[in-house]
Amino acid sequence: MVVTRMNSREILDKLVSFDTVSRNSNLPLLDWVEAYLSTHGVRARRVFDETGQKANLWATIGPSENLGYILSGHTDVVPVDGQDWSSDPFQIKEQNGQLYGRGTADMKGFVACVLAAVPAMARAELSQPIHLAFSYDEEVGCVGVRTLLDDLKSNGQSAAGAIIGEPTGMEVVVGHKGKRGMICEVTGKSAHSSLAPQGVNAVDYASRVIIKIRDMADELAAKGVRDSLFDIPHSTGHTGTIQGGAALNIVPEYCRFEFEFRTIASDDYGQLISEVEAYARDELEPKMKAVAPETGFKFTEKAEAPGLETDPDADVVTLAKNLAGKNSHAKVAYGTEAGLFTNYLDIPCVVCGPGHIAQAHKPDEFIAIDQLAACDQFLGRLVQHSSR
Repeated sequence: MVVTRMNSREILDKLVSFDTVSRNSNLPLLDWVEAYLSTHGVRARRVFDETGQKANLWATIGPSENLGYILSGHTDVVPVDGQDWSSDPFQIKEQNGQLYGRGTADMKGFVACVLAAVPAMARAELSQPIHLAFSYDEEVGCVGVRTLLDDLKSNGQSAAGAIIGEPTGMEVVVGHKGKRGMICEVTGKSAHSSLAPQGVNAVDYASRVIIKIRDMADELAAKGVRDSLFDIPHSTGHTGTIQGGAALNIVPEYCRFEFEFRTIASDDYGQLISEVEAYARDELEPKMKAVAPETGFKFTEKAEAPGLETDPDADVVTLAKNLAGKNSHAKVAYGTEAGLFTNYLDIPCVVCGPGHIAQAHKPDEFIAIDQLAACDQFLGRLVQHSSR
């Protein structure tokens, strides 16, 4: 049975108990959320993925014909595999004013606060609606929310603004970097290492592209455009994984690596990726194919999320500052779903939520209890604002 009156801490206990690592279904968590909402007279609907094993959840409280505000959060969390936790990551542990568990900061803490505010939303005579948008598979490239945004766009849904509750310490964030992650597969030609010139070394050619990416990253750091609101004030490039080769005495015929660019608003990650691909295609492939025509490069997009650049004078920014009791705004290097809301639906967004990104994705992830309290107050003020 669902308890209808629960505070954010109690709801967070429940949400963390669902193992919603992105490889798993989030439907059991949504079952619980829908049952909770229904006890307050709130109807929700789901937008499923192609497998039917994951879904987004959308609910509206208040007059749907008016423009209101979207409260957006993702339900999936990153894995705990190989991490050294001091307690069960899917059971909250409280210690020294902090709540430990996977997803406490990123970002079930915000979802818990939103759900705790639902009774007040349902009781209030809202003049502006408050929409709840809970997505899946954010942690693997902001994948799931896209189906929800397609659905909302087809239904003509809009809003005055959206608040994406990623952990910012309840600071108001108006911008974040865009990102595109890529997979590069290099096909070479195998040979005995004593006959290396007769082969095409896939690892060698992959390494040349990786060095190109490193050189481009160094150029961006040294001479690229700056945005001082970011902690890393320039665009960045990075190679994260590489696999290739079978033995030292075999010229490797295959190598695979993954890389990314994260860009500030003045840079275009698409152009940077194109520069890498052009280097591989125009400079390296002719040398490879001169030895073996079947060799070459294949680039595949792994993940992409547009950046966010909201005008600091936008109404949603002013509102968020009033709700949070802040006068300042910031930008962050990590990506969120906010850029997608803006790109798909032209909805101005801010990122503002409890907890800190420094505590996310690590063993013994935690959120401070006072951060939940601050978010509770933020949402209480939103209810008041939407009732005018």
